[in-house]
Amino acid sequence: MTNQIQPIFIMPEGSERTTGKNAQRTNIMAAKLVAETVRTTLGPKGMDKMLVDSMGDVVITNDGVTILKEMNIEHPSAKMIVEIAKTQEDEVGDGTTTAVVLAGELLKNAERLLDQEIHPTVIARGYRLAADKAQVILSNLAETLDPNDDKTLKPGEELPEEEVAITAMTGKGAESNKEHLADLTVKAVKSIMEQNGNEILIDKENIKLEKKTGSSITSSQFIKGLVIDKEKVHHGMPSNLPNAKIALINSAVEIKSTETDAKIQINDPTQMQAFLDQEEKMLHDMVDKIINTGAKAIFCQKGIDDIAQHFLAKAGIYACRRVKKSDMEALSRATGASIITNIDDLSKDDLGKAGNVEEKKVGDEEMTYIENCKNPKSVTILLRGSTEHVTEEVKRAMEDAVGDIISALRDGKVVAGAGAPEIELARNLKKYAESLSGREQLAVLAFAEAMEVIPRTLAENAGLDPIDVITELKASHD
Repeated sequence: MTNQIQPIFIMPEGSERTTGKNAQRTNIMAAKLVAETVRTTLGPKGMDKMLVDSMGDVVITNDGVTILKEMNIEHPSAKMIVEIAKTQEDEVGDGTTTAVVLAGELLKNAERLLDQEIHPTVIARGYRLAADKAQVILSNLAETLDPNDDKTLKPGEELPEEEVAITAMTGKGAESNKEHLADLTVKAVKSIMEQNGNEILIDKENIKLEKKTGSSITSSQFIKGLVIDKEKVHHGMPSNLPNAKIALINSAVEIKSTETDAKIQINDPTQMQAFLDQEEKMLHDMVDKIINTGAKAIFCQKGIDDIAQHFLAKAGIYACRRVKKSDMEALSRATGASIITNIDDLSKDDLGKAGNVEEKKVGDEEMTYIENCKNPKSVTILLRGSTEHVTEEVKRAMEDAVGDIISALRDGKVVAGAGAPEIELARNLKKYAESLSGREQLAVLAFAEAMEVIPRTLAENAGLDPIDVITELKASHD
């Protein structure tokens, strides 16, 4: 009688297990498919994608990371490629498609080396060597960008930062008005830029992109302050306040209800009236405290009672309620006001200043403009577009442009576009590969060839013959 050995399960039932060459192949395949999906969107002639989610909402975009986020990818290695795009988006704000396409091509070339029995660690080591060398080559290729160098421009010339922004918007929905939008982007970034010795400090969060549908893209504007999607709470309040002192309140201008359930017994109507009068007096005192500080506009993160609204309107004070926390913080940076949690603590020193607070009709809704702030640390670009989809895509293009300009100013270096640096990288990396002995040389060559995917894709998307274009480019570079 033979002893049958019971199989041992180390994984839950129903799990799939792929190992060895098979696993390698499927992982590379999944990553290549992700790269193929976004590849057609690359460059000025790249195609837009239309995505429909389970709710039936439509997104039309050219932005790599948006496409990958909306696609809801399941495969684990494909998810890792999506992570590349997300990290690129968080760090720079643009270049997501390029990063994914390069990752896909590097894996495709690695697959070829695996077929030649080259060990994965050798390939990884070669890729690492090539990546380090690529950084050196790119630094040598880069042009220096000096933010203070704008004075030397000839009339009619674009700022180098504007050229960076224009490149970011080419091929996106905002392309038709890229010069106007690039100008707004540079103004916004430069107004919040701070220099600490040689270091340039810019926080992307300090540029608020507010979008409103219902006008052409040319109506987009830069506001030296903030635009918030709120209207004044009472029609009797002034619609326009020059040189306004501003209070930011993070508590309700209302009578607090008791924490526990309370029961109030009233025996005759006069007591009821006294109770209501007392409530009104408390609200009046609250409003008086605000008036006594000299504040002319208040922005409240919570509610404002109807009676309090009436008293504020009588005093000629502009008020908005239920303002978002992020807007409150941005208002604080723009106007220099402190956010107060308790009205009793509000004093003159907590107020901020703005050259103008005004309610304006934008599209079919009222919005509040807090403009002409002196040295604001937070600014707004109001983006307009004819339809919801256009406005959304303009906003995405602007996010890319803002990110690019900030990165360029921080690093102080820019390289050319249109696939030129990639061709030059490939050339120099091939020369570098010749100096190596051992199998890493093949990995460095594979890395160099992967760089050529960018100009090749740009050519394909423009309907040109990629082989002709690449050979012509190589000849020009030689």
